[in-house]
Amino acid sequence: MEFRTDRPIYRQIIDYAFACILGGGWTPGQKVPSVRELAVEMAVNSHTVLKAYEHLQAHGIIVPRRGMGFFLADDAPERVRADQREEFFDDTLADVFARMDQLGITIDDIIRRYNNRIKNA
Repeated sequence: MEFRTDRPIYRQIIDYAFACILGGGWTPGQKVPSVRELAVEMAVNSHTVLKAYEHLQAHGIIVPRRGMGFFLADDAPERVRADQREEFFDDTLADVFARMDQLGITIDDIIRRYNNRIKNA
């Protein structure tokens, strides 16, 4: 995996896990790769993966099973979507609104473009 320099590696591993969950690569109830397996796959220190897994566990996305590893929670996709929506509204949309202000783009302009996109899809 190519890591970006603008975001901590453990956060990029969380993003990778989110993409696996939302993309269907990791399914609810399924065992997720072990810390060591993912560290080898991503060529990172296992402590970095462990930090990402601790975040996922703290948010109820993965659950440990003693002696068996981590498993994806049954409601993980919903939890990930909720997390991603919050990030979108808190970060992405704030940047979009600032850029809209700079360019003089109104909400009506956005709605019009969105509706055109829906019609042409």
